[in-house]
Amino acid sequence: MTKVVDLQTYRTKALEQRGFGPWQKRFGESFDSKTRIAGLSDSTLYYLAQPGESSSIAYYEFIMGILDLGPAPKFHYLGNRDQMIVVDIHLFLADQMRFEMMRRLGWIRTFEGGKYSLLKMVQDFEKIKTKCRQHPPLLVKSNPAYTTYTQLTIGDKEVFIRRMLQEALDAFKERL
Repeated sequence: MTKVVDLQTYRTKALEQRGFGPWQKRFGESFDSKTRIAGLSDSTLYYLAQPGESSSIAYYEFIMGILDLGPAPKFHYLGNRDQMIVVDIHLFLADQMRFEMMRRLGWIRTFEGGKYSLLKMVQDFEKIKTKCRQHPPLLVKSNPAYTTYTQLTIGDKEVFIRRMLQEALDAFKERL
């Protein structure tokens, strides 16, 4: 008797392996197509929230795997258009990681990117990025700058939250 192969399941598993395979080796954790930022360990989140080359390479591993653009060391051989797509997604994901870090610290209540799986954020990048821009992270009411925050435009609210990055990294490191 022949074995029936569910093509969609096979494609999803192949996509998970291409995208998350390097992360499983790097972080020693399991990830799948349903993994959201909230499902990452504190140590992985902290690593990915930091600016710099090390975290950039980790993002390139993941993004290029999902988009089937090859391994991260091939980034500089990609065409300009593909490089820009990878960088744009990297910067977007890094922001979402930082917002999650701030959420865990109790600094923000919610953020739009927390609703989506990491895989979906890469696959539907433009659509999800637009939704995230329309719904900036919500600062907790107990923050001393909450009144100032509420008076800002939607775009400025996200910038306001981003300015808290270094302080958040320091506070989160203490927590590890």
